[in-house]
Amino acid sequence: MVLFRHLNILVTLSLALFITTSHASKLQTDNIQTASVSTFVTDLDANKTLFQKNADIVMPIASLTKVMMAMVVLDAKLPLDEAISFNKIDKERIYDGYSRIRMGSTLSRGNALHIALMSSENLATAALARQYPGGYEAFIKAMNTKAKALGMTDTVFVDSSGLNPNNVSTAADITKMIKAAYQYPKIKKYSTTPVHTAYFKKPRYKLGYTNTNALVRGQKWDVELSKTGYLDIAGHCLAMITHVEGKQLLIVTLDAYGKLTPIGDAGRIKKWLQSGKSGNVSESAMHYQKQKLSTLVH
Repeated sequence: MVLFRHLNILVTLSLALFITTSHASKLQTDNIQTASVSTFVTDLDANKTLFQKNADIVMPIASLTKVMMAMVVLDAKLPLDEAISFNKIDKERIYDGYSRIRMGSTLSRGNALHIALMSSENLATAALARQYPGGYEAFIKAMNTKAKALGMTDTVFVDSSGLNPNNVSTAADITKMIKAAYQYPKIKKYSTTPVHTAYFKKPRYKLGYTNTNALVRGQKWDVELSKTGYLDIAGHCLAMITHVEGKQLLIVTLDAYGKLTPIGDAGRIKKWLQSGKSGNVSESAMHYQKQKLSTLVH
């Protein structure tokens, strides 16, 4: 009876080892495809890179810039309940882009940061930067200083919103930035709010905002930090920390053609972790990658 019990334990352990080894063997990088031009996937628990593609190519990062903006705001330890204003120079600094915020109105610094992270409100980033010790130029300098301190050697920031295509980085550098941002509870909270109402003053009005990440809006994924980005020249970008198959993943995808392509890539990464194969991407996505890489790589 004792011998049988020991044999049963050995069989159970062997089976568990086989399943673990078998699953691990499935995670071959030859079996994963992503539609984004650049991808970096990290298992944060194991501090291990699971997959990377074109991760060191420098390219525009659009509104992923706002994650660095948020860290610089929070590093300054300015009162989040203090009212900040929105004015004409803020509008100019977002290249006269559209915003629903009324000129001359005020909002708490914390709320401005909230809508910048969750809904990519560009005017909020300009107002936050202007009302920083030393002003806008000092703020941009602080962003670049912070990037250097984090070892982001291929990153340059020239504005606080990401609207300028000269805000450039790599998927590898963005991974470093997101790891650092994960240490800020406010960034985690603000960036993963599905919907939020901001209450303005002078005059008194309110605006509703929704999260730009469909995975956060739908609340079907366990997302702990999120930021999307888009410019014509940068394509659609996504950086997020989420849980898949018991792993805490940091996913960065840069430059996808379609609006939902980063979400599709997240799904492909999830499928790869579950089954060992991601499935294929479309021929049009492969063509887009080839075209973009020809312009990015010299």
